[in-house]
Amino acid sequence: MREAFVGDRAPVAGEPGGAEGPDTPEGEPVRPDWRPVLARSVVLRHDRVRGVDLLLLPERVVVLRGAAASIVALCDGERDVAGIVAELERRHPGAPVGAEVPVFLGRLRAQRWLR
Repeated sequence: MREAFVGDRAPVAGEPGGAEGPDTPEGEPVRPDWRPVLARSVVLRHDRVRGVDLLLLPERVVVLRGAAASIVALCDGERDVAGIVAELERRHPGAPVGAEVPVFLGRLRAQRWLR
């Protein structure tokens, strides 16, 4: 999951999305009781023409790869991280979901794409 998403360019410190999140340093796992939801300015979309999933942000598009879109789709503000991990473990038995998903969510939170 380390490279589950790529953007048009890397965020720069001082720009929106360039600073670390208020509670989670870049790459740190999040708490299992946190209930992630997309930030108000972020939209998850599927581009049928290109066959890719996207995060639409103000003045930026992030292409999601691999399982990233299925993880983000579970971030509805109702499920906590433990529930998201449990659902993904059910869908993908044997995958290292418990170790990788909290770190991935922490990276998205650090970008302020999740709140």
